[in-house]
Amino acid sequence: MAQCVQSVQEFLQDSFVPMVAVLCSKEADRVSRKNKLSFPELLRPFCRLLSEGHIRDPNNQLQTVKNLRICVNAVTTNPVSSPAVLSPAQYRQLGEVVSSCQPLEGAAATSFKTGDYNLNLSVTTPWFEAYRENFLQSMPASEHEFLNHYLACLLVVSSTEAVPVEQFLKLSQEQHRIQHSGEYTHPRWFIPNTLKYYVLLHDLSEGDEQRAETVYEDMKQRYGSQGCYLLKINSRAVSAEEDEQIPDPWSQYLHKNNLRYQDPADGAPAAEKGGDEEGGGESGCLNNDPLQLEADSSSTSLTDADVMKARTDTEGVAPVAVGRGSCLTLNDHDRIRQFVQEFTFRGLLPHIEKNIRQLNDQLVSRKGLSRSLFTATKKWFGGGKAPEKGMSEPKSACGLLYPPEAPELQIRKMADLCFLVQHYELAYSCYHTAKKDFLSDQALLYAAGALEMAAVSAFLQGGGARPYPAHYMDTAIQKYRDDCRNMVLAERCALLSAEILKNQAKYSEAATLLIKMTSEDSDLRSALLLEQAAHCFINMRSPMVRKFAFHMILAGHRFSKAGQRKHALRCYTQAMQVYKDRGWSLAEDHINFTIGRQSFTLGQPESAVSAFRQILNDDSKQTATQQAAFLREYLYVHKSVMGEQVKSLPQLPLPCILSAATRVYFGHEPRLAQGEKQAATHVSLDQEYDPELSAMWSRLEEQLVAAANRGIVPVGFQPTQCCLNSQTENLRQPLAVLKEPIIVEVTFRNPLKVSLALSELSLLWRFSPHVSSLSIREPVSEQLTGEVIGNEETLTTPNLSKDDIVTTEIIQEFHLNPEETRMARLKLLPHRTGQLSIVGVTYNLSLSSSETTEEHHSMELVVRGRQDLNIQGPRLNQTKEEKMSVRHGTDRRLDAIITPPMPLMEVFFLHFPSALLCGEIRKAYVEFCNVGAVALCGLRVASTHPEFFTFGCNNPTPSSPASAEHGSAYKTFAATVQPEIPIDGGTLHPGQSIQLPLWLRGPDHEGVHEINFLFYYESTEKGLKVSHRVLRHTVFICASRSLSVQASACRSTAPPQRSADSMGCDGTLVFVDVENVNTSEGGMREFHIVQVSSSSQRWRLHKYINPDKDNDCKLSSREKAKLCFRATPCAPLPASMDSVEKYIFADLNLGNEQIISSSTPCRDFFFRCCRGLELQQGEKTSRMGSKNKTVSTPDNCTSDPAAIAKKCNELDLTIIVIWKAFVVEDSKQLILEGQLHVALQTIGKEATSLMPKEEAQEMVLLKFKSDLPPPVALPSPEMSQLIKTNLHYPETFSHGFLQDSLCMVPVTLTLSNCCSAPIEVLIDLRHRSTSAESQEFHSLFSWVGQSQYKLLLRPHEVLSLALRACFFRAGVYNLNTARVFAKPAQQSSMSESNQQAASPALIIINGT
Repeated sequence: MAQCVQSVQEFLQDSFVPMVAVLCSKEADRVSRKNKLSFPELLRPFCRLLSEGHIRDPNNQLQTVKNLRICVNAVTTNPVSSPAVLSPAQYRQLGEVVSSCQPLEGAAATSFKTGDYNLNLSVTTPWFEAYRENFLQSMPASEHEFLNHYLACLLVVSSTEAVPVEQFLKLSQEQHRIQHSGEYTHPRWFIPNTLKYYVLLHDLSEGDEQRAETVYEDMKQRYGSQGCYLLKINSRAVSAEEDEQIPDPWSQYLHKNNLRYQDPADGAPAAEKGGDEEGGGESGCLNNDPLQLEADSSSTSLTDADVMKARTDTEGVAPVAVGRGSCLTLNDHDRIRQFVQEFTFRGLLPHIEKNIRQLNDQLVSRKGLSRSLFTATKKWFGGGKAPEKGMSEPKSACGLLYPPEAPELQIRKMADLCFLVQHYELAYSCYHTAKKDFLSDQALLYAAGALEMAAVSAFLQGGGARPYPAHYMDTAIQKYRDDCRNMVLAERCALLSAEILKNQAKYSEAATLLIKMTSEDSDLRSALLLEQAAHCFINMRSPMVRKFAFHMILAGHRFSKAGQRKHALRCYTQAMQVYKDRGWSLAEDHINFTIGRQSFTLGQPESAVSAFRQILNDDSKQTATQQAAFLREYLYVHKSVMGEQVKSLPQLPLPCILSAATRVYFGHEPRLAQGEKQAATHVSLDQEYDPELSAMWSRLEEQLVAAANRGIVPVGFQPTQCCLNSQTENLRQPLAVLKEPIIVEVTFRNPLKVSLALSELSLLWRFSPHVSSLSIREPVSEQLTGEVIGNEETLTTPNLSKDDIVTTEIIQEFHLNPEETRMARLKLLPHRTGQLSIVGVTYNLSLSSSETTEEHHSMELVVRGRQDLNIQGPRLNQTKEEKMSVRHGTDRRLDAIITPPMPLMEVFFLHFPSALLCGEIRKAYVEFCNVGAVALCGLRVASTHPEFFTFGCNNPTPSSPASAEHGSAYKTFAATVQPEIPIDGGTLHPGQSIQLPLWLRGPDHEGVHEINFLFYYESTEKGLKVSHRVLRHTVFICASRSLSVQASACRSTAPPQRSADSMGCDGTLVFVDVENVNTSEGGMREFHIVQVSSSSQRWRLHKYINPDKDNDCKLSSREKAKLCFRATPCAPLPASMDSVEKYIFADLNLGNEQIISSSTPCRDFFFRCCRGLELQQGEKTSRMGSKNKTVSTPDNCTSDPAAIAKKCNELDLTIIVIWKAFVVEDSKQLILEGQLHVALQTIGKEATSLMPKEEAQEMVLLKFKSDLPPPVALPSPEMSQLIKTNLHYPETFSHGFLQDSLCMVPVTLTLSNCCSAPIEVLIDLRHRSTSAESQEFHSLFSWVGQSQYKLLLRPHEVLSLALRACFFRAGVYNLNTARVFAKPAQQSSMSESNQQAASPALIIINGT
């Protein structure tokens, strides 16, 4: 149970106190009423004795009476209700007592922590104590006990009476008539000889004090000094001004009751009773029920106000306007207190002591005993029934009814007297004896009463005299409730027992007892007892938190049924602390729903709305019908509370907004295709964000920015972000352009199983004309430098139309199906520069028409509200503090800066293909339109596939005339790529458009290719925050196979002087294998090789070697052709001031048509493709170099043999194969054109036009043994090609061997240095080949003269040696028997490498 103000001993003592009746004359009542109090009410605050009293028990032992309180009530003869039940008026008054006693608002609750629960509870329950006190006072007197019977009667007469003694006589006779005439059943009197105490009431303000003293002296003579008293009051006149503030001791006793005075009750036995019977009744008053009058909260408040006014009146206001006791001074208070003490000590206690002795003597005499009851044996208390009782005597429903003079009742009467004067030991003995008699007689009601008081007496003895017999209480409750059907007495017994059990820390037993006492007959009682049981569970040694919460819910439910809405709300609120966020979703919903309803009924709209918001949560497990009911309640409460005048838009709980998923798009949405025009895809909200693609676009933009700024990326460069989301970097405020829309995609999720209808959906924003780093999302952060304007109802600005600042788009209807997630795109159009912050969304919320029942259909439940967009940035995880806590960065995606107008470009493509052959060249058109308000310039483009396109002029593919002038010449062009897109004047004005041809070339390998374009442009107005703008475009091209070109080169064996048109230089043979690898079964017929061109800085194709003299080269499906060309080096180009590389183009046509490869688009595609290959190779080389960790210097290159050999074999010749394909499509023959590139980098190494696929690296097995030592390094193949050799000799030679046996033939050996470094050459003529190939020819010849030479050849030097061969007979001989060794000069540690031998040199010797 909850903590109480009184201790359990004080509570039990105050529950049973001596009862004193009061009979007043009319004049005495008038004197008392001058203080707005009846005489019993006048005495009530002073009825507790401050000093101890004493009595002697039957054994003449002195007993001390401490802290005694008496109860004084006016005599009323009105019949009362049955003692078994309370009347409806009494129940109503108890409810008003509980309702008027509420916890103080703002009172600090006690923090209670157990386990993982942190609860804030009210440890005291004053409403329960008030109920308990008034319940005990309202109990009517019953026949089976005497505790609430009157022991004495105060006869009060005023001193102003003509003959006061006669008035005393009348009052005495009236009391005797009420008690003994038998006309009245109430009030009940303890003993026949009731103590009569005569009180002379003297009004000091108007009476004669001397006469009062005279009358009092006469009273002493008549009634004795022990039986009368002179009470002087009203020392202060009503009209007197008094500065002294007199306290009001009556407020704490009378504040619960209506203090309006009423006329004397109808049917009163005597006029002297006055009207105070109706006004009394508290603090133990049992006969005069304090709950018979209806408590009026308003009158109570007024009375309290009067009391406060009386306490604070320092201006001398007339006391008549003040509250109670206005005519009394502090001395009067002392006189009243002294009177009560005198009456108790000199009248009441001696009277009780006398009656205890008399009862003891009567009981002893009736048993025929001479000893007192106190020393009697068990036999004395176990005697038979009284002789007066017979079988014909009446019995009640609860058992036997005893006559008043029955010895069992005398024992009970003596026990009650002992209990009232705190003689608990004797009281227990008497109760115990009476209990046995009652049980043996089956007098259940009497037995239950004796058991109850025996248990209380045993507990109050204290000192461990005997243990508390809890089973007595349990038996008493069971007999009261089940056998006697008396719930009033059962409830009293349970209240007493629960308090005792709580004092003994037996909270479990107390809770069980209280729960058993709940029933359906009284919701108020059940609610209070369930609440106390809940407090028992929480106060246990191991607190049972969930049981506490459960019983608080039950108590709240019963409070609600009893009409105690405030107490019901309090119980549910306290229980919510236990169930909240514990996974008890259904319980939470029930509690919140009840809290919402109770709060709404009690006029607490904020609490009601908050509670209903909790029900409409994400993880609701309610059924669809229940959720619809919850939502209707919420809408109804909102609509009723808010009304028509709304100061600010309320926050709505539905639907859920996924703030992190909010996306913001700046600019117009991309247009769709217009007829044949295909618009650039750019960025749209329909595209999903890809971090890799975003990084790719950022790299392209960085390239364009660097190209526009002379190769330097400006400091603080930030890539353009047209669409912001949770994955983009949102640390900086985004830039939006004036009069260009801002589209916000808000993700709504309906967590309920019912449909939601939203209407008039729009964005909430705040705008400031001044840009600041501070956020203007919150009203508190409004800038002093500029006015913050918003489109909320509370931020309206006079004389300013909001559409002139920002135009807000409104979505009229937006439906959400059950558990649906749907995006809404809301648009803003700014018209002024400044700072614009998007705060949230506003909309009307209602149930969908399908979810609205017929009874709610007539009343449209629509609530206007808002939800804020609060976006958290990414979690910070850099420093230790950030890792140890949860901190989030800033996210400024909704805080845009509106910048001045910018150009806005749209790009359209015409005749853009979706499929191409590998290498196919197709012509399309691109159109650039400036739809902005500012001219644009600096138009550029970057792409992930720069080899895919090039811009050209409007002329068709140029074909050269068939003149020899163009057929044999070659032209030199600089290797430059056009930096900007060629537009006339370099500027595109607003509203202007331009169309340019766009040449496309199919990718070199088949498959679907994603090709990205990024267009870059700037404004002609400089100094803007937005330096440039970009436009994205992505296309997908499906490439299919066309031709496969493989090329290789080898050195020509022809002597230099015999090479025609060689300009004195060496030559190279180029072999080109062309294969038709197209596998489509469509209309593809054949490919024609139209022309083969070359592009290089040092080489050119010189001649087409065609043995068949047929230039036409046609390839059908799977056919292959081999072409042979001679390439010759070109003369070194003259040095120029610029560092631009020069390329030489040469064309060899195989048909009737010749294409000038040095013009657009052939040249452009060559440069784009070759540059791409060079970049790829450069990346591979850099990766290899990083692995090898070697760095080459120019000095090292000249001395490194490997570098010398590699340089010697470099070719750097690109073969361009131009072809035409004849295709039949839709019964029409089409001619497709294309070009393929093969880059020959090294002599002897084959190259192909198809891009080789990168093979996955093979897995390498682990090795547990060391590798074998590497073999001796052999000379690389490049070292055998340092020197080129040629033999010059006559093919036939005739000699007469008969005349001369020796035939001498002159032979010239030509040595050509193929390197750019000096080479040491060793020639050995003594070598004889032993290969099978050489043995096929005659070898009977020898070289005559010097047989070994050692020479030094300068770079690219050609040297001839004159040799003589000697033959002995005719035949065919191979002269290529000399062995040539070479090595780079200054490489002393390196041995010479055998040079590659030329083809056999055969000579025929004829004999004559």
